[in-house]
Amino acid sequence: MKPTTIKNNPKIMKAWAFYDWANSVYSLVITSTIFPIYYSIITTAYEKNEYVAETGKWIKVPVRNVINLFGKEFQPDAIYGYSLTISFLIVVLLSPILSSLADTIGNKKSFLQFFAYLGATSCMGLAMFVNMNTVFLGLLFSITASVGFWGSLVFYNSFLPDIATPDKQDALSAKGYVYGYIGSVILVIICLILIMFVAQTPKQGLILTRVSFLLTGAWWFGFSQYTFRHLPKFGEVKDQLPKDLVLLNLKNIFKSHKCNGGFFEVLKDNILFYKEIIKESFKELYKVGNELFRTDNLKSFLTSFFFYSVGMQTIFLMATLFGKSEINLPQDKLIMTLLLIQIEAIIGAIFFSKLSKKIGNKNVISIAIILWIFACLSAYFLKSDNPNVEYQFYGVAAVVGLVMGGIQAMSRSTYSKLLPKDSMDNTTYFSFYDVLEKLAIILGTFIFAVLIDNYNDIRIFFLEDFSMKLPTTSGMRFASLSMSLFFFVGLIFIRFLKEEKKD
Repeated sequence: MKPTTIKNNPKIMKAWAFYDWANSVYSLVITSTIFPIYYSIITTAYEKNEYVAETGKWIKVPVRNVINLFGKEFQPDAIYGYSLTISFLIVVLLSPILSSLADTIGNKKSFLQFFAYLGATSCMGLAMFVNMNTVFLGLLFSITASVGFWGSLVFYNSFLPDIATPDKQDALSAKGYVYGYIGSVILVIICLILIMFVAQTPKQGLILTRVSFLLTGAWWFGFSQYTFRHLPKFGEVKDQLPKDLVLLNLKNIFKSHKCNGGFFEVLKDNILFYKEIIKESFKELYKVGNELFRTDNLKSFLTSFFFYSVGMQTIFLMATLFGKSEINLPQDKLIMTLLLIQIEAIIGAIFFSKLSKKIGNKNVISIAIILWIFACLSAYFLKSDNPNVEYQFYGVAAVVGLVMGGIQAMSRSTYSKLLPKDSMDNTTYFSFYDVLEKLAIILGTFIFAVLIDNYNDIRIFFLEDFSMKLPTTSGMRFASLSMSLFFFVGLIFIRFLKEEKKD
C-alpha cells in the first residue's frame, strides 16, 4: 500500500516534473533543431543556383546525396523518417513487456533510469556521425536515443496519477512541460552560441555541433539524478519470482548458482519467467485496451488522441527538415525560429491549462486541433520561390508553437483524469496510452516518408487520373497536407467526449 504522504507531496511532484527539465533537451536539440539541421547539411552534396522568373531573383536549392540501402536509392529525408518509424516500432514492442516487468518486480523507477541512460549515452554517440560514410552510425544512435527517450516516458507518465490527485494533475502535467521547455531552451542557447559565435569556420561549426550532442547527453544524465533521488518506487511485487533474476542483474550472470541447481538451471528458470512475462504483458495490454474502449469517454478520447497524434507528432518530428529542405532556411534563422517555438510553447502550456478550467479540456483540445489543421493547410502553400516565404514560415511556426505545448499537457492530464481512481495498474494504463501514441507516430512517419520517396509517382497518378497538377519537388508539402486529414478525424471524435460538470 502506498504511503498517504506520497500524493500531492511538493518535493515528489517537483522531482517528477524536473525529469522534463532533464530529458526535454533531447526533444529540442536532437529531435527538433540541431541534429536534423546537421543531418541535412551532412546529406547535402551541394547547393545549386536557380532563377525564379516571377521574382527575377536567384535562389539556392540544395541537392541531396541519395542513400543506398538494399540495392535501392532513397532520399535522405525519407530514410530519416523510416528510422523514426523503426525506433517507435521498437518502443511499441518493448514498452508492454517492460511495464509488466516493472509492475511484477516492483522497480518501474529502475526502468525509467535504464531508458534515461540509454537515451543520454546515445545522444553522446551521435558525435561519431561525421560524414556520409558514418550516416548509418548516426541513424543507429538516433534510433537508440529515440528508444531511450520514449521508453522512459512510459514509466515517467505512469507516475502522474500515483503522486497527484486529479485536481492537481492538469497543473502538474503543464508544470512538467514548462520545466522541459525552459531547460531545453537554455541548452539550445548554449549550443547556439558555440555553433554561431564561437565557431570561426564552417568546419569548426560542425565540430561544435557534435559537441552539442555530447552536452545534450550529459545534461540529460546529470539533471535526471534529482528525479531518481526523490521519486518513490512503485510496483505490485509478486512472491513467485525466478530463483535469481539473471538477465536483470548483471552481477548474477557471473555466479555459479550452485545452491539453485547451477547457472543453466537458473537461466532456464529465467527464460521461462521472461517468456511468461512477454505472453502476459501483451495479453494484459489487450485486456486493458478492451476495458478502456468499453468506456464511452475513454473510447472517444483515445480514438481522437490516436488520430491527432498521427499528425501532431509527425509534424513535430519532421518540421526542421521541412524548413531546411523545402524552404532552405539558413541554419541560424531556423534554429532561432525553433527556439522561439519552444518559448511560445511554454506560454501555450500555461495558457491552455488555465483555459481548461474555464471551458473544459474537450474544448481546449478541439481549439488546438483546429489550429493544427490550419497549420497543415498553410504549410502546403509555402513555396521557396515566394519572396515572403520566410515570413509565412514564421507564421506557421508561431501557430505550431502555441498549440504544441498546450495539447501535449492537456492530453496527458485528460487521460489521467479519465482513468479508474486509485488503480494500481497505472503503469499498464499509461503503457497502453504510450503504445497508442507510438502506433500513431509509426503510421505518421511511415506515411510521411513514403509520400516523400514516391512523390513523383503520386504526381503522375493525380495528373493522369484526376487531371490535377501537383507542385514539383514538394513531397514534404504534400506529406504535411495529408496530416490535416488525421487532425480532422481527431476533431470529430473529441467532440463525443463528455466531461463532468463542475459544481
